[in-house]
Amino acid sequence: MAEKLEKMAEFFERRLDIYEEHQMSAIESAEDFYRKTAELLPRSSGAKVLDLGCGTGLELVFYYPLNRGAQITGIDLSRRMLDVLAEKFAKYRPELICASYFDVDFGREKYDAAVSVESLHHFPYEKKVPLYGRIREALRTGGAFILTDYTAPDEEAEKENFCELARRKRAEGLGEEEFYHFDTPLTAERECRALSEAGFSRVEVLGKWANTALIRAEKQSGAVQPRKDRF
Repeated sequence: MAEKLEKMAEFFERRLDIYEEHQMSAIESAEDFYRKTAELLPRSSGAKVLDLGCGTGLELVFYYPLNRGAQITGIDLSRRMLDVLAEKFAKYRPELICASYFDVDFGREKYDAAVSVESLHHFPYEKKVPLYGRIREALRTGGAFILTDYTAPDEEAEKENFCELARRKRAEGLGEEEFYHFDTPLTAERECRALSEAGFSRVEVLGKWANTALIRAEKQSGAVQPRKDRF
C-alpha cells in the first residue's frame, strides 16, 4: 500500500538530515548537472540571481566559488531548509524568503538570472506558464532562466503521473490547492513549450543526464508576445 501524500514543506523537513546526501548520491549525475547549472549563471560581481526552490542551496555550493559577489534571493517553502542554507552561506548573506514561489512578487527587471534545480517537477503545465511569465518579467533584458529538473520520458508517462496524483488525492480526500509531494514531471519538450508560451526566447536544452534536463531560456529585448499554441 502506498504511503499517504505529504504536504510539500513537511515532506522535505522530515527528511532534512538525509536530503543533501540523497540528492547528490541517489540522482544520477547530480554533481555534474549542479555544476553545469552554476557555470551558466552570471559571473559579474554583484549579479542578482533569483533561486526558486533553493532548498539547502546545493547549486550555490558550485556557484559561490565562481561568483563570490553574487546577490542571491532564494525562495523555498521549508523554513528549516532555509535555515541550513543561511548557516552554510552566512558570509555571502543571501536574501531568503520562506514562501511558495507561486505567491511571491518577484518584481520587474530586477534580476540578471533566475535558476531552479530539481524543484518544479511537481506542478502542471497550466500552473507553470504564468509562473514562467512572472520569472521573465523579473529578469533584465538579456537575462536567462536556467531550469534543471526531472523530466518525463514521454507524454504518456507524464499523463499517467498526473492521473495517479489525482486518484490519490481523491482517495485521501485532499484538496486541490495544497501542494503535496508527488513527482509529476513534464517532458523536456513540454517544458520548453511552456517557457516559449510564457514569452521566453531562445529556449534550448543544453544538457541531459538520465531523467534530468538542463534548459536555458533567454529574455531578449523588445516586447515578446506569449505563444498561444500548446500541446
